[in-house]
Amino acid sequence: MQTMTYIGVFFAAYLIGSIPFGYLIVKFTNGKDIRQVESGRIGGTNAMRAAGILAGLLTVLLDFSKGVLAVWLARLVIPGNPWILIGASLAAILGHNYSVYLLEFDRKRGLRLRGGAGGATCVGGSFGLWPPSLLIILPIAALVWFGIGYASVTTLSVALLTILIFAYRAWLGLNPWIYVLYGLIAEIILIWALRPNIKRLLKGTERLHGWRAIRLHKAASKVTPSDH
Repeated sequence: MQTMTYIGVFFAAYLIGSIPFGYLIVKFTNGKDIRQVESGRIGGTNAMRAAGILAGLLTVLLDFSKGVLAVWLARLVIPGNPWILIGASLAAILGHNYSVYLLEFDRKRGLRLRGGAGGATCVGGSFGLWPPSLLIILPIAALVWFGIGYASVTTLSVALLTILIFAYRAWLGLNPWIYVLYGLIAEIILIWALRPNIKRLLKGTERLHGWRAIRLHKAASKVTPSDH
């Protein structure tokens, strides 16, 4: 009976994570299919490209809430079990990246599940495990986004920060070491989802954001025909 309860919690967390907020927000905003825009992912960055900054921010907030709700659900149904908490968190990330609601058929790939990269949902899971983690992850991730300038690097950094935060707290005896495993597995899931971006990073063709993008834009705007 307990095993079925565990499976039910994980499945519910997966279904929560699968809710394609980015797809729904963009479709409602301008009728576009976010899967046909740029990366085709349903996360905040692509929602911003498809429907503007407000759509992107709302998508990030709602995707974040999926990770939070998954942990809270697990804690409510099965209190005091850290394995179930991290399992629910990871199930929500997998649901976001491979949404059952976005099942489609591709002639080359066959049946596949579309989704996002899982960054915001990963942060939500970290918040659910220890709410003050947001006060560390959010400002550092913002600095990475604006300073380094790559959304993919920012996404990968949130799982790395999760690992470091929970490892430090575990070393102090403030949370179970199993929380570190959550960060490690989440990082692997994020890396797998961002394989195309990592390839572009290695080639130097990844899209820039933040101050570096602003600087390049200003430099380009100063170029005149006589400069060529």
